[in-house]
Amino acid sequence: MQASEERAALEPLYRQISTLRAQVEQEGAAQYQRWLPYLKRPPFARSARNLADYLALRKHDLRLLQRELARLGLSSLGRAESRVREKLEALLATLSRMLGHGKMPYPRPEDFFAREALLEAATVELFGPGRGPRILVTLPEEVATDAALASGLVAAGIDAVRINCGHGNPDVWTRMIAQVRRASEGRFIPILMDLSGPRLRTLGVRAERRLFVGDLLALTAQANLGDRYPFCARIGLPEVLAGLQVGHRVFMDEGKLEARVEQVEPQAVLLRVVSTPPKGFKMQPEKGLNLPDTPLDIEPLSPKDLEDLEFALRNADLLGYSFVQRPEDVEHLLSELEARQPYRLRGLVLKVETALAVSNLPELVVRAAGRWPTAIMIARGDLAVELGYERLAEMQEEILWLAEAASVPVIWAT
Repeated sequence: MQASEERAALEPLYRQISTLRAQVEQEGAAQYQRWLPYLKRPPFARSARNLADYLALRKHDLRLLQRELARLGLSSLGRAESRVREKLEALLATLSRMLGHGKMPYPRPEDFFAREALLEAATVELFGPGRGPRILVTLPEEVATDAALASGLVAAGIDAVRINCGHGNPDVWTRMIAQVRRASEGRFIPILMDLSGPRLRTLGVRAERRLFVGDLLALTAQANLGDRYPFCARIGLPEVLAGLQVGHRVFMDEGKLEARVEQVEPQAVLLRVVSTPPKGFKMQPEKGLNLPDTPLDIEPLSPKDLEDLEFALRNADLLGYSFVQRPEDVEHLLSELEARQPYRLRGLVLKVETALAVSNLPELVVRAAGRWPTAIMIARGDLAVELGYERLAEMQEEILWLAEAASVPVIWAT
């Protein structure tokens, strides 16, 4: 191919990227303007603008463009999360030289890599200085009375610890925290306290035997399970039953049992079991439920959470927010924090546990990180049940990319 023919082939590509850059800048600016009322922390404002640009870029089908860039040996847009406009400008600068249009300036290194520095600063702000990936360990209650266990964890190299407020009580938590801080000998090991959130669990159960495929299971809010159904479970959030409809899926105990709603009665919802372990499913109290097809209009902060919040604000470094799904949920927590003295709290951790939280994640991040240092926790167990194991790998990558665009640290929960 002659040089003139090569330039003629490059001209449409240059115009396409120029148009894409203008569209991304315009759409990103519009989104950023909508977010401005929530951006009270200057360090996050620059990250929020890049996040807006990233969301704008993702709206465009880039497959053919990526293919042509790859043919020319040019860096694709596939890894532009932390530098959307800078990546587009770098491509235009290279193409302008190939076309002989003059020397359009490349982005400065400090601009091109700026969000990497912002992400590192955000990580240090929440978790303190340290290596690249950190290790966060959920503490067992035994730590409260076992100094050797706490010392062993610290010696093994943990970087942060998590206390699940769904277990134990303030007295136990106080002793757990004291053991860790004593064992750390002056090294900063942040304490994350997870508010348990609305506990969609079985409270009481009645079962003649293990459940198998084809069995009928009744869900009810009634305290007296009676003897009408051979298999019956009482749940602690009766308002959830009103949202269940025929055909909705119900998972129990992290997906070990799957059932579908077959009939809705005034006092119970009847489920037909469609999947169990080979040896059946032993129904027990305090087992979690997942309802991926059912809109859950549940208050994310229970009275117990508000009590635990008081303890966490006095003793913890990080606050985990369970079952956050909507921007209004973030606003609710922020209003509770503003009504209290935050004491030693360094930041928030938003736990992504449902499909609705994934779809609302950009808004959740902006509302939280706009006012508090914020990290995301990918609750892979719950997400696997909610989304399906086949979609989990894809979706967790999407979350990681979005968090990188926003310069927000991620906790990858195993």
